[in-house]
Amino acid sequence: MALIVEQPAANWYKSQMELGQGDHVRIYVRLGGCGSVHPGLSLGVMQDEPREIGVQHTVDGIHYFIEKDNMWYLEEKDLRISFDAANEEIIMTVQ
Repeated sequence: MALIVEQPAANWYKSQMELGQGDHVRIYVRLGGCGSVHPGLSLGVMQDEPREIGVQHTVDGIHYFIEKDNMWYLEEKDLRISFDAANEEIIMTVQ
């Protein structure tokens, strides 16, 4: 399992969340939304300090991570976070 944050997505998060060198961004499972893996659940994003990292990816000194207790959501697959410039939105794909 891997977490891949593409550079355009990292740039968008950095701008929108006012992130700086050394900051941490947690990707977590939340109730609701339209997730592609588990009906009724989706992924959320927030700036937070890690407790027990399951997987992480660092881009431009910013650490994106998923806690161990949320790794079940990926079902042994990878999570790719990209940015759709035409629609100005983040796309999270479990593959």
